Amino acid sequence: ALADGVPLVVAGQTEDKPEVAARTEYFGVGVNLRTGLPTAAAVRHAVRDVLSNPSFRDNARRLQGAYAARDGVAYCGSTTLMAAVLIAALSPVGHVAPLLAVAEEMVSRGHVVTVMTGATHSESIHAIGAHPRPLPPEADFDETPFDSAQRATSSGVDALSQAIIRLFLRPMPHQTAQLCRALDQHRYDAILVDYGFFGILPLLLGGRADLPPVLYYTPTPLMLSSRDTAPTGMGRPPATTVTGRMVHRGLTALSQRVLLRNAQRAANRMLTELGARRLPVRLLDVGVLADRLIVPTVPEFEYPRSDLPAGARFVGVVRPRPAVGFVAPPWWAELDGARPVVHVTQGTVDNHDLSRLIEPTITALADSEVMVVVSTGGRDVNAIGIPIPANTYVAEYLPHDQLLPKIDVLVTNGGYGAVQRALAAGVPVVVAGSTEDKPEVAARVAWS
Repeated sequence: ALADGVPLVVAGQTEDKPEVAARTEYFGVGVNLRTGLPTAAAVRHAVRDVLSNPSFRDNARRLQGAYAARDGVAYCGSTTLMAAVLIAALSPVGHVAPLLAVAEEMVSRGHVVTVMTGATHSESIHAIGAHPRPLPPEADFDETPFDSAQRATSSGVDALSQAIIRLFLRPMPHQTAQLCRALDQHRYDAILVDYGFFGILPLLLGGRADLPPVLYYTPTPLMLSSRDTAPTGMGRPPATTVTGRMVHRGLTALSQRVLLRNAQRAANRMLTELGARRLPVRLLDVGVLADRLIVPTVPEFEYPRSDLPAGARFVGVVRPRPAVGFVAPPWWAELDGARPVVHVTQGTVDNHDLSRLIEPTITALADSEVMVVVSTGGRDVNAIGIPIPANTYVAEYLPHDQLLPKIDVLVTNGGYGAVQRALAAGVPVVVAGSTEDKPEVAARVAWS
């Protein structure tokens, strides 16, 4: 009230209210009734006194100016609640982009944030006010293609383990070295780490005394094994029968003891070499080792689990930064017309072959009474290899914070972040994806 220059009549005798009432009287910004049970006559007299005596309003406005000179939230965020946070993430966009959004929000609240990831993101990290700590190439995600001859001689089981070993485990000792160097040079109040950044494991299992609280952030649907779900990667919804649950438990055993066996052994061998304990859990269950497991969705989009770890926290959608300087294309106003709007995209990662989803969608809806809006995810629009119908509009990039309020359906290959943002905007989705975590995303879309 005083921050808005409004004078007071105070009647309170419990908790801290007598102190508040006394200060109201002392500073001349209102009337202290000196009771918690005032009579109607006392209230009427006090209100008339405040309305007829301009000094109360003048004193309240004087304090209003004092309040305006101070921002309580900003002050708390920059002093008593200021924290130094280290964020560690692999450099692929799906891993680092949501954590950069988290970093920017933390910086805006006055925290000091350091982001450890690939050097290609240093400029973006500077732009949000955080401090980049670039990873050397050997500590980052290896995005070069697998050797085709080697893949041809590997069984499917071995190929899965080899992919995990190469992409996620091989960088582990180099990541651990970078984390240790950072902790030796600075004091951090917390470490927020991407789920695929296995370099944190030797620290979690090595008993480092100065290790601050660790929060795992999952950029995919939950990978944790559960008695209530099928193993991750199979795209199977929860079973509804006893037989179905038995099948899922058998599949989980197969996944852990056969499909991921070599990766589990490689992880334990590397941990031993680094002086840490062996994994007390399965490799994809490492989220339970952290103080918190951050799940960037709502419980309604994740399968119910009776054995969900106590440290798991559903935080809702993590949105990227709002678009700055977006120049709408000439056809933008037509999206507000009467025809339904369908948006199709393959995201910014799995967009090398636009014939997988974008081109079939354009063809399928060419004669429909809808508008089709295509985003190539940064690819040249000329990469689309079919004619563009009259009802279709194409752009390299369209910010979702501007586009989603205007569309009626999203057709997507199932990127976790894009689906979360669409559902948060109330937009239903059509999902067609078979790589990475996309079958799990698609299964949850149908299930929910």
